[in-house]
Amino acid sequence: MDKHDISSLKQLLSTKKKIVLVPHKNPDGDAIGSTLGLYHYLLKGNHQVNVIAPNDYPNFLKWIPGEDSILKYDSQTKICDTLINEADLIFTLDFNAFHRTGNMETVLAESKAIKIMIDHHQAPEDYATYMFSDVSMSSTCEMVYHFINFLDGTDLIDATIATCLYVGIMTDTGSFRFPCTTSKTHEIVAHLIEKGANNADIHNHVFDTNSYKSLQLLGCALTNLKVVPESRTAYITLSQEELNRYDYKKGDTEGIVNYGLSLEHVVLAAIFIEDKQEGIIKISLRSKGDFSVNDVARTHFNGGGHINAAGGKSYLSLKDTVEKFISILPSYNKALNHE
Repeated sequence: MDKHDISSLKQLLSTKKKIVLVPHKNPDGDAIGSTLGLYHYLLKGNHQVNVIAPNDYPNFLKWIPGEDSILKYDSQTKICDTLINEADLIFTLDFNAFHRTGNMETVLAESKAIKIMIDHHQAPEDYATYMFSDVSMSSTCEMVYHFINFLDGTDLIDATIATCLYVGIMTDTGSFRFPCTTSKTHEIVAHLIEKGANNADIHNHVFDTNSYKSLQLLGCALTNLKVVPESRTAYITLSQEELNRYDYKKGDTEGIVNYGLSLEHVVLAAIFIEDKQEGIIKISLRSKGDFSVNDVARTHFNGGGHINAAGGKSYLSLKDTVEKFISILPSYNKALNHE
């Protein structure tokens, strides 16, 4: 973000504005953390601020300060449409294409509000007047910290804002173990802890809230784990019947794909989850090193993301989707076996 954009945004935010903050559909820790972190910061500027999520999100995110203020577009459409149409500014966080918001796509595209994008995914669409897009960043929460710094507002970061931003940095870096974690990331995290983020409590809230059924579902997923050794690939499947058997709740499959990636010699891991209601197979892809699952997701599975973490979907059956995945692996064998 250049000096001219920063100056313009300072001017825009110098007077009271009607502001809407939007994360992507099926928001994760980074999406909720970044929107709520910015929400609490903007409230300090006496703005009228609303967070509108396209749909609901896992229970392990429902303790974050301000979470109870979030509107859900799929169940509160009328009031959300009014707020979007009346907004002066709309911040889109942790996504860079309107289709990532599901049913909100049209109303966002037609809104006359000034759009500000804060995001770290590849290939942003050109819808925002102000774009803070940086694929080198660990998380959108780290970017919101930088954004607040651009506005000379870090002195306003309190324990509430720090907690929100810590959540997204922690989750999107895999608890600080992914390659996107830099020395600057650690500096920011240290500052957030100084400001009052309780790192131990946050970790417990997010990762140590499993139900008995969710652990049984994990056991089922690990039983379904398969390895394709010649392609250094592991994959997991979960059918709708298996999800139903273990009383699946949103968020129960979070992080399961990483078990495949933890196997020795595995470079690429995938999980395929059947969703009968949406009529799709949801796909999460993870990789090690410089193998790009973003390219795999974009080319074959109607998705995208980062080099080492991406998602997609398939309209084929679960069986056919897995067969398609296995069939494309040989074309990546050279890259997957590259040391």
